[in-house]
Amino acid sequence: MNSHSVDFFDGILLVDKPSGITSHDVVDQIRRRFRFKKTGHGGTLDPQATGLLVILLGRGTKISQYLMSGDKTYEGTIHLGSVTDSQDADGQVIREADASGITRAQLESAFASFRGDLHQIPPMVSAVKKAGVPLYKLARKGEEVEREPKLIHIYEFRMVDFTPPDARFVVRCTKGTYVRTLCHDIGEQLGCGAHLKQLRRTQSGPFNINKATPLADLLNLTPLELMQKSVPLHEFHQFLQPPSSPTRTP
Repeated sequence: MNSHSVDFFDGILLVDKPSGITSHDVVDQIRRRFRFKKTGHGGTLDPQATGLLVILLGRGTKISQYLMSGDKTYEGTIHLGSVTDSQDADGQVIREADASGITRAQLESAFASFRGDLHQIPPMVSAVKKAGVPLYKLARKGEEVEREPKLIHIYEFRMVDFTPPDARFVVRCTKGTYVRTLCHDIGEQLGCGAHLKQLRRTQSGPFNINKATPLADLLNLTPLELMQKSVPLHEFHQFLQPPSSPTRTP
């Protein structure tokens, strides 16, 4: 490597994650392919979900907490009339109902009711820990335990398209928000049940999917090409500066 190799080892890589693999799988594949000693990510995506996954390289792993604390934006599809045990399409259907009577206006009203501050109960199929044990491990045993509600904030939650029984939406929210739980809770509110059919993350903190590269393409790059795709750690300070506050009139 040349004298700039430190930028390659200490930086941030924006990956467009495919569906069907875990965030850890992505980290592992990049680490093995390019023989990194330290790699991590800046916020998990469920296996089913696609989109922006921020990969941390070398000393970039030290800023993981900052990246995880950033707001997120997703594009998704909610499927009405079907409840699953995981609240998304990966789970087993546990209840079905007729959703043909649900109108666009009813669904838009439901979306609007979930904007603002919410106390959300994490799903059982999640990495949240109870007495040191991830909930998903308890869920596999058929166990269900009481979970503490978490305060989240939904800045934006709007419908993009309605083709019954599916509706496409955009949601912008704080860290720790379970979009599949939002879909599940909307289904309960409407009385027909629902689950998250599809999810894609388009924004994570200051980073946008437009700057991300599909995982398969990244794995075919040379180390030098990968370095050129990454954001060097010494350039990251520009993302740490808070936005200027609007001028207030006394």
